[in-house]
Amino acid sequence: MKGCRREGDDLILTLRIQPKASRDEVCGEHGDAVKIRITAPPVDGKANAHLIKYLAKLFRVPKGQVTVVSGDTGRDKVVRIHAPRELPDWAVSDR
Repeated sequence: MKGCRREGDDLILTLRIQPKASRDEVCGEHGDAVKIRITAPPVDGKANAHLIKYLAKLFRVPKGQVTVVSGDTGRDKVVRIHAPRELPDWAVSDR
């Protein structure tokens, strides 16, 4: 899927986030990014914290291994996941 690439042991995700959704889900591609809906509101860092928790659960890593590299205050983000233990089908890059 577009928006996913490996960099050594790390996985780099280019994301488009939709906050205040009815449920947490990965819902496909948005241009060159992966679109993710999360339930948290975009206030006081709650959306970023929730996104980190959600991604840590998906990739089976501690939250400390998920880092927002860029896009802290916007909907478009780049996230680094250090040494993911599991790769969901959508995260497998064919590049």
